[in-house]
Amino acid sequence: MIDLHSHVLPGIDDGPDTDEQALALARAAVRLGTRVLVATPHRSRRWPTEAEAVQAGAERLAGLLEAAGIELELETGAEIEIDEAGRLDDRTLSMLALGDGDHLLLESPHEPAGDRLERTVSELLARGHGIVLAHPERSPVFQDRPGRLRELVAAGALCSITAGALEGHFGPASQWFALELLRDGLVHSLASDAHAAVGRPPGLQAGLDAAARHLPGIPGQARWLTSDAPAAILAGDPLPPRP
Repeated sequence: MIDLHSHVLPGIDDGPDTDEQALALARAAVRLGTRVLVATPHRSRRWPTEAEAVQAGAERLAGLLEAAGIELELETGAEIEIDEAGRLDDRTLSMLALGDGDHLLLESPHEPAGDRLERTVSELLARGHGIVLAHPERSPVFQDRPGRLRELVAAGALCSITAGALEGHFGPASQWFALELLRDGLVHSLASDAHAAVGRPPGLQAGLDAAARHLPGIPGQARWLTSDAPAAILAGDPLPPRP
């Protein structure tokens, strides 16, 4: 499986503090079926992570993974705060895009966003950047007004929900909203948003299994959500048809 959203790089944001913790997260990811893990540290006011730091951190961690015999492929990106995305130039944004593609992982806002959310997404799409909205199921902005999310998807944005939300780890509101988004075909990727080996762990299968208890058709979309669509996003290719 391909996990588009993780905070695996050590000492760079609110993910692992040490190399050992990062390796423990990576081991857990492999054990749970992840083949490709995208390192997406925060790019925000609190963590103004530069693209060069992401690349250097990923190269260093890849060396540690090889030395430890952990067979996990690392890709890079960033989880970009909406306000940051709106002010960054195209070159910087391209360096923070997911993999070799043109999609930016934007952090769904946790606080009121006004119309700057739609305005920023529209401007970025017009500038040629793809958009993947991270964890929209956990955003009060979208929980309170689901129509805003539908309109953004209709405009061209993609959605990546958190596997743990489907298990109820972020509360019932996020769980049921995530299921509604899956039911309505508004989800294009399932990711872990992993921060540690335990507490905020990696792994996607448990979320799929939890969703299948409520939505029996989800196993038929599992490969698309966790491999086919994420691979296209990383490569900058059009998404394959949804099963």
